[in-house]
Amino acid sequence: MSSPNFYSPHRAEVSAPAAKPSERLRVCELSHAFQAADGDSVPIFDRLDFSVGSGEIVSIVGRSGAGKSTLFNLISGLLTPQSGRVEVGRRADGGEGRIAYMLQKDLLLPWRTVLENAVLGIELYRKVRREDIERARQMLARYGLDSFADAHPHALSGGMRQRVALTRTLLVDPTLVLLDEPFSALDYETRLTLEDDVMELRKQNGTSVILVTHDIEEAIAMSDRVILLGGRPACIEDNIDVRLSTSGPRTAVSAREAPEFRAYHSRIWNGLRGHSIQHAGASA
Repeated sequence: MSSPNFYSPHRAEVSAPAAKPSERLRVCELSHAFQAADGDSVPIFDRLDFSVGSGEIVSIVGRSGAGKSTLFNLISGLLTPQSGRVEVGRRADGGEGRIAYMLQKDLLLPWRTVLENAVLGIELYRKVRREDIERARQMLARYGLDSFADAHPHALSGGMRQRVALTRTLLVDPTLVLLDEPFSALDYETRLTLEDDVMELRKQNGTSVILVTHDIEEAIAMSDRVILLGGRPACIEDNIDVRLSTSGPRTAVSAREAPEFRAYHSRIWNGLRGHSIQHAGASA
């Protein structure tokens, strides 16, 4: 049975400079293609290069079919790059880094309790210990789910289920979390709350995050940087440092109210629109 959250110390396939101590991820000269039904090779990426720093949140946006989910599968190790290198940086203590992968669907097992679902990721690579159970209970309590620890998933709302999935992801102590549109099916208020949860995670634990999303507002509000993928094969068309002037701490709401927000939105939207027009065969 496949894991609902994939986590792995990544191996590199070809020689390339190793990730720097301050980097949680380095993608170097990554190229990949799929084999079409007619036997032709369809290139997905062409010499893709980027890195993610310690405690950095990076969003990846692009038109449908730009290869965003394929990129996650390559980073997580579910696919092996045909050329180039994916390097996961080590922890501050020198230990191996670990990736956790959270999908759009929570994938909670209906026959397991909330607490049992929360520790499932740990079970997949070692025996669950008493301290793991205690840590899971503490994390569930932080998300307001302590009274549901012995309940089953059917008793939870969509937002509560996603918080259990996030708890399961974080309990494996990842250095890098991959979020593949995890909040897209939720109502707006719940989405904003979970966006705040992820931003708080970075503040508390220094965890790095890569978010794939079609929601431009979400990408700007949550991220230190937004990477725009475009072209076929895909390459980085824009790499945008997001600097927002917020009143008080940066949250999902205060970020959207920042004076710079609309300018970032226009820049990303125009970039996506230009790629869509070019892809359709018209001039930009």
